[in-house]
Amino acid sequence: MHITSEPSILYFGTPVVLIGTKNENGTDNLAPMSSIFWLGWRCVIGLAAASKTTQNLMRNRQCVLNLPSVNEVRAVNLLAKTTGSNPVPDGKLLKGYRHEEDKFFIAGLTKQDAETVNAPRVKECPVQMEAVVEAVHGLAEGDPDQRGKIVTFELRIQKVYLEESILMDGQSNRVDPDKWKPLIMSFQQFYSLSDKVHTSTLGEIPERLYNTLDRERAIKSYELSEELAS
Repeated sequence: MHITSEPSILYFGTPVVLIGTKNENGTDNLAPMSSIFWLGWRCVIGLAAASKTTQNLMRNRQCVLNLPSVNEVRAVNLLAKTTGSNPVPDGKLLKGYRHEEDKFFIAGLTKQDAETVNAPRVKECPVQMEAVVEAVHGLAEGDPDQRGKIVTFELRIQKVYLEESILMDGQSNRVDPDKWKPLIMSFQQFYSLSDKVHTSTLGEIPERLYNTLDRERAIKSYELSEELAS
């Protein structure tokens, strides 16, 4: 039987992402978040307007989306209540956040340079996606009490890096969902995917039929860059 309920949060399960951005002084920022969804080679993320990552994205309009697996959960947890903002915003102070300048050191993670954006990749994350900001939207724009507190970003992916261990055998462009174990946030707790429960009818559709112009343009762009560099 269903009952009427009023949960404080509605985090029914989304992947964790470590967003790499550059601070105004040139140092690296790394922030865990899980308000994200993908459509083709684009995604939408939601962030607090006062966060350092939001400020960096508004200024630089570029980032790296690093997706940790279950193996990186300890590092994510070490970053969970840290912020690059100094002073710490009041809302985060209330939740026990503290300022940390060197996020990579705190988490014990290794920085890698990106190729198409000025933002850091995380070596330990099996999935890394370089992205640029395509659009910025406020949330709750019609509510004067909430307007300006949360920002959503539409990001366009420019380059993807995948750890070979999560790929289908013999295929460089297909992730094997039986090998990829993403870190999932559900109601403030860490989970991952279990075994496949049923064959999907959508799985009968060849993945190439989901190709988008963003993907094709990104491939042509870095192929041209490689030709010019050779």
